Parts: sequence; structure tokens; C-alpha cells
Amino acid sequence: MAFSAALRRAASAAAPVAIRFLWRGHHADRCTLIHILSPRTTIGERTAFPFPSAACFSSAAKKPATDADLLRVIESEIKCAEETDDHDRVEEVPDGFPFEIQDEKGMNTVTLKRSFQGENIEVIVSMPSLVTGEEPDHDRVGDDDIEDGDQEEKPGQSSVPLTVNISKGNGPSLEFSCTAYADEVTIDSMSVRENKESDDEMLAYEGPDFNDLDENLQKAFYKYLEIRGISPMTTNFLHEYMINKDSREYLWWLKNLKQFIQN
Repeated sequence: MAFSAALRRAASAAAPVAIRFLWRGHHADRCTLIHILSPRTTIGERTAFPFPSAACFSSAAKKPATDADLLRVIESEIKCAEETDDHDRVEEVPDGFPFEIQDEKGMNTVTLKRSFQGENIEVIVSMPSLVTGEEPDHDRVGDDDIEDGDQEEKPGQSSVPLTVNISKGNGPSLEFSCTAYADEVTIDSMSVRENKESDDEMLAYEGPDFNDLDENLQKAFYKYLEIRGISPMTTNFLHEYMINKDSREYLWWLKNLKQFIQN
């Protein structure tokens, strides 16, 4: 009997210490404390010592409110993009289109390829520079205001950058940097490039500015490209194709962004 009384006094003295430890260090729930302090619990029984509950860490796993706001804006933008007609439009390739189209999802360029009388022609088509709305009357340039040599400028029109590379075997290639509008193409620059990359190529003379060439020579180069497929029909198709691609890629980018924010 004396031994049992001693055990009860030891357990009674240990209870306040256990309470202070649990509440200070672990914030155990009330049910666990009641179970530990229950009169039916004896020294010989196994008592599960409480670990911090998952609720203690819920605030760490919770995403900031700004993430939810960002998601709402992204979802609204996705809905707006899906309501347009461009993102799911399938472009019909016109009859006689001379190029093979290589369009990879997620890329900001399209590659056109063809062979022409022993030449390999590759056209890199970049994303369009879009112009929306009409230009104010006071900003429009009239025919009388355009100086000689500036006729190729097209203010206020959407355009598509093109890089045309024409090569013959392992020799040098002729490269044109062009701008395609809805119904025509302009040559911005041209150069002769070696097939192999070398330090000497960085110092190679690439010729004068295209606009400084003789007018007849400029016209001859436009005809040179047209025969090889860089024609008004091609640029008109590319103009519509790249505008639609821009819409598709933007929608796909938004969906990837939403998935990243959600995870």
C-alpha cells in the first residue's frame, strides 16, 4: 500500500510538468491532454506522446492571397483569348504554295524550305509586329510627303520579319533580311555569308546598305526573290498564318502559366 501511494504521488507531481511541456512546446490538442491526465491511465499503460498536429503547419502550406488574384486574372485572360476566332483557325495553304512548312508548337518562328534549280532555300518567319486600330489623321503620311527612296516604308501596317537564306551546296550563301506586309515584301538588307562559321566571317565585308544600291539592282533582287517563291501570294498567306500562330501560342503560354501558378 505504501508503494502504491508513492507511485500515485509521483504521477501527480509529474502531471503539471507534462502539461507545461505540451502547451509550451507542442500545443497538443485538448483530447490528448485529457487522455494523458485521465485517472484510468496508469503508469504501466503505453501513452502516445503527442506530436505537433498538421494544423500547426497549415499556415506555411497556404499560398499567398496574391497568387489567387493572379490566377483570376490569368483565367480571365484565357477566357478572352478563347473567345477569339484566331486561336483555333486552320489556315488553308493556297494552291501552288512552293514551300514546305515546319511549325513547331511553342516556338516563335516558322521555317519554310524548298529546292529550286540546285539551290536550297530556307526562310525563317518570325512573330508578327501587329498594328491595331486606325492611325490618326494628323499622323498619316501622304504621297506628297514621301521622299524618294522611302516608298517602301509602310507606317501603320502589321508586318512579319523574314530571313531568306539561299545556298548552293557547301559554298557561301546569300542572305536577305526582309519585312513582309499583307500584300508585298520589302528587302531591308542583304549579305553574302560563308557556310562555315569562323572568326574571319565576323570581319568580312558584307556589301553596302541595300537602299544605297542602284535602283535597277534593287529591282533585280526583288525579282530574284519573287522567282524563288517570295511573292505577294506567299507574303499574304504568311501574314495571316503568323497572326493566327501568335494567337495560338499566346493561349498555350497562358495555360502553361496557369498550371505553374496552381502547382
